[in-house]
Amino acid sequence: MAGVQDRVALVTGGAQGIGAEVARRLAADGAKVGVLDLNADSAKSMADEISAAGGTAIGLAADVSKREDVQAAVDTLVAEFGGLHILVNNAGVLRDNLLFKMTDDDWTLVMDVHLRGAFLASQIAQRHMVEAKYGRIISMSSTSALGNRGQANYSTAKAGLQGLTKTLAIELGPFGVTANAIAPGFIETAMTKATAERVGGSIEQMREAVASTVPVRRGGLPADIANTVAFFAAEESGYITGQVIYVDGGRGLL
Repeated sequence: MAGVQDRVALVTGGAQGIGAEVARRLAADGAKVGVLDLNADSAKSMADEISAAGGTAIGLAADVSKREDVQAAVDTLVAEFGGLHILVNNAGVLRDNLLFKMTDDDWTLVMDVHLRGAFLASQIAQRHMVEAKYGRIISMSSTSALGNRGQANYSTAKAGLQGLTKTLAIELGPFGVTANAIAPGFIETAMTKATAERVGGSIEQMREAVASTVPVRRGGLPADIANTVAFFAAEESGYITGQVIYVDGGRGLL
């Protein structure tokens, strides 16, 4: 059996939302999963949940913007499971605001978590992948990479992840390592619920609004993204690299 069976995966921001669903899916498919999160208790709780369901996982605490944290987490994961074959750069944060209101801290935090975090994790992980002559790096972009009001920082970071992905694909391809990105549209998570409430609405209203504008006539779920990660992470996807797939229900077609 190929897929991700017996591979070692690291999911950043893996304790909640999309990251948690990705961690669950990879573990269910047979991978040994490192659940990395800023909150140590949340990471351990998710790893315990996966283990209770019959999977194999370990919780790891790290600030992805700090090299020493990421290095320590990867070292622990490799010592526990014997390698690192799949990296999912999912850690993210929102600090939305219109350009004229956005602070330096709003900009810097989003860049540090999304872009610096993906850079550090990819650079540290690739050493193990190159040595094994096998690897899958999957980064979470967004439809916001195409531009979105009130998200100058987030949109820029998510567009940057697409450039990083294509460059990783070029540099690491000769060593058996692929790099691809996923650009979700509306996905119903605690983060999108908070966004809806911040602008004076509800997650139900946001879901209905999105459903009316996409061909599939529904909002997205974390499982939709986890399914796509599982595809890119699989051994069988080794001839696919440098791609960005938009998982958005067909947004823009209507």
